Amino acid sequence: MTAPARVGLPLAVWRLVCCLGMVVRGLLTCAFVFPFLVSHRRMWHVGVFCRHMLAALGLRLVFEGVPHRGPVLLAANHVSWLDILAIDAAQPARFVSKADIRRWPLIGWMVACGGTLFIERERKRDAMRVVHQVAEALQQGDVIAMFPEGTTSDGHGLLPFHANLLQAAVVTHTPVQPIALRFSDDTSPVSAAAAYIGDMNLIESLWAIVCARGLTVTVKRLPVRPVEGLDRREVSELVRGDIAAALGL
Repeated sequence: MTAPARVGLPLAVWRLVCCLGMVVRGLLTCAFVFPFLVSHRRMWHVGVFCRHMLAALGLRLVFEGVPHRGPVLLAANHVSWLDILAIDAAQPARFVSKADIRRWPLIGWMVACGGTLFIERERKRDAMRVVHQVAEALQQGDVIAMFPEGTTSDGHGLLPFHANLLQAAVVTHTPVQPIALRFSDDTSPVSAAAAYIGDMNLIESLWAIVCARGLTVTVKRLPVRPVEGLDRREVSELVRGDIAAALGL
């Protein structure tokens, strides 16, 4: 994997300062603004926050494709914690995320304020609980986003998809929109700076991101997949194939 080009130390530090400022802004918004807002206004603020946070980190954001109007389950490949920011910047959604994030100091609380649904991936029975929650949210007209791989890859390939949570779309007859995420930079079409894999911690990942030159995230929204007449495994295979084709894999 090609090492990403790096910016100078002063710019990297400045990006960190801007990032911390955005975190403070997000915490204050959750504490003093969100309690007085209806759901769709909260999601609007989430989208604005994510666009500004990506800019603070030095990322360029590119949208492709057309968002689906109405309830939809978004299914994307998973490279980094930046994926959530990128998708929310394109189309604010409630995410299904691993429960570990809920326990992150301050950040976990802020993520929960954005309507995230948390799943204990180590407990197989917990998936059924989350399927019911996702189905209920879809029936209420929400946009839900998930990562069927269940964990992050380095961006050069796709891991196997887990079909369990797609059951929520099947039982509610909600279309699934595949989303292909790609991070690139000045030296590589698949940037090593964004990958959040292995034993890397959040601080190491954050430093790699703010040091990267020309880091760009492309959010490619693919045509929706109707689910009528399909089971969750068939939906999973179709969606994975769509994303793989969009990424040229």
